[in-house]
Amino acid sequence: MPLLKPDPTFYPSPRLAMQGPPEKCAFVAALNPPGSKLNDALLVVDVDPNSRTYGRQVGEVRMPEFGDELHHFGWNACSGPEGSYVSALGAPNGDGPGGIFMLDCETFEILGQWEMDRGPQFLHYDFWWHLGFDTLLTSEWGTPNMIESGLQPDLLLGGKYGHRMHVWDLRRRRHSQALDLGGEQQMVLEMRPAHNPTKAYGFVGVVVSLKDLSASVWLWYRDNGTWDLKKVIEIPAEPADPAKLPAMLKDFKAVPPLVTDINLSLDDKFLYVSCWGTGEFLQYDVSDPFNPKKTGSARIGGIAHRTPHPKNPEQALAGGPQMVEVSRDGKRVYFTNSLYAAWDEQFYPDGVASWMVKLNANPDGGMAFDENFFVESSDYRIHQIRLEGGDSSSDSYCFP
Repeated sequence: MPLLKPDPTFYPSPRLAMQGPPEKCAFVAALNPPGSKLNDALLVVDVDPNSRTYGRQVGEVRMPEFGDELHHFGWNACSGPEGSYVSALGAPNGDGPGGIFMLDCETFEILGQWEMDRGPQFLHYDFWWHLGFDTLLTSEWGTPNMIESGLQPDLLLGGKYGHRMHVWDLRRRRHSQALDLGGEQQMVLEMRPAHNPTKAYGFVGVVVSLKDLSASVWLWYRDNGTWDLKKVIEIPAEPADPAKLPAMLKDFKAVPPLVTDINLSLDDKFLYVSCWGTGEFLQYDVSDPFNPKKTGSARIGGIAHRTPHPKNPEQALAGGPQMVEVSRDGKRVYFTNSLYAAWDEQFYPDGVASWMVKLNANPDGGMAFDENFFVESSDYRIHQIRLEGGDSSSDSYCFP
């Protein structure tokens, strides 16, 4: 009988994953921009500095159907063997509730709804788990009807977008606790739990506060058997000339940071924060998760600034830091500039084009653009990035 060998990308602990070989290619979700007749695609980008095609697209697989708008994808080799978990914003009619459904991981047949008892949960976006604590947590954005045509100001000002997290009994698939950040905190999106499975905490980003247009990052944590939340990072809006702002922001005379993605290095030391509105990309030392310390900042794009990339200093760029991915060893950080087609058009009405960049991160803090890596696409808008062999947000781990 042949010896069974695990997939070479299987790492039971974050420490072992960090020792894996560096990525040589990146897989990037690409969507067709408005007016395009192309189907969405999965692109392959060369990220090997020793390659003659470094920083260029070297492959493409187009989707069989038109109009999917690829958003998120990934894999999880270490846990969840009973099937593939898929996040859904809502029902086929565009309303809620949103939640999680399961696919057979061999045939991709739909197995059904994951939740046995959803309690008060209605809105949904992201999900992650703490395996050692039999806990799954979810965040909230909005239903498809609240999102697909763009940000709806009446819903936003009425506090109707998501402002809670939900705690679930992972084994029993039942809602156990709701954590409310407050109605003024709108759109609770990307979740990043500690990679060390003995640690019961994680970070979640909030897009905007109705109080002052700031954005924030919150810490969820376990305390005496229950879960709680604490705001640990607040990023203020930046004053701006109304002439440089889209219609919905002119009266505010300011640009909100619009934190749309965050990521946590595998050693749980550095948290990266994308400010899609201002064009700032931030690095925080979160060795003490209750007291983050800012250690780095880089700017590119942005609603008002249109900061260029060092490779093309005369080229003003639209869009801003969005989907971010960190290499397993924590030395390289990649991000793209497109959020969601209808939202792109609202905040960058003259177009966002499409680009992907890379920063080199210092193990002691700080980061800088790789001046030789600037990927542009005229055919697609590029979104989520996954790195060959795994990355900081594509897996969870069974062992510390």
